[in-house]
Amino acid sequence: MLTLHDLACAKGERLLFKGVHCTLERGAWLHVTGANGIGKTSLLRLLCGLSPPATGEIRWDGEPIQALGETWRRQLLYIGHDSGLQGMLSARENLRVAAALAGSRPSDTELTAALARLGLAGRAHLPARFLSQGQKRRVALARLVDSTAPVWVLDEPFVAIDGEALQVLSGLIAAHLERGGLAVLTSHQAVDIPGRSGQLLELTR
Repeated sequence: MLTLHDLACAKGERLLFKGVHCTLERGAWLHVTGANGIGKTSLLRLLCGLSPPATGEIRWDGEPIQALGETWRRQLLYIGHDSGLQGMLSARENLRVAAALAGSRPSDTELTAALARLGLAGRAHLPARFLSQGQKRRVALARLVDSTAPVWVLDEPFVAIDGEALQVLSGLIAAHLERGGLAVLTSHQAVDIPGRSGQLLELTR
């Protein structure tokens, strides 16, 4: 269970949002919305333990994530708005590095299959600097294919991908939820996860 209790976030002297309460059971997902600049990405950073809330607390199975430290971070797969790829490395090498950081060592065959799932079968060997923005985004999202992390935190995952990749991504999230995982994502557009109704959290000041 993931619980957000009376969260507030500030940037310098400016309050971004306050009074956020939410509880997610296993198999549930949360769609975070709100005006530009309201703090959607900041909320995801709070969830990942990358910055502390101004007030309030985030708990995982009843324990504050600050107390859990690395144990909490091992529960997460975070994909930010920036693809975070190394331009000199190939799509497959970038995926291998990300997997290694998560404690996994997939084979080349598994990595290639993950990229193919996102429509990048012919791009696995290309340096990331030669990929389009949409292709870079799909390389980052290919991390989801074999992820065993129980909590997925995704910042605008549906941006810069086409309809086919959107369907694949929605299916990956649905399968993750079916396995008892959780997902928290931001999106400016409507999100359809097959067979799964999500909770909506609109951030306000």
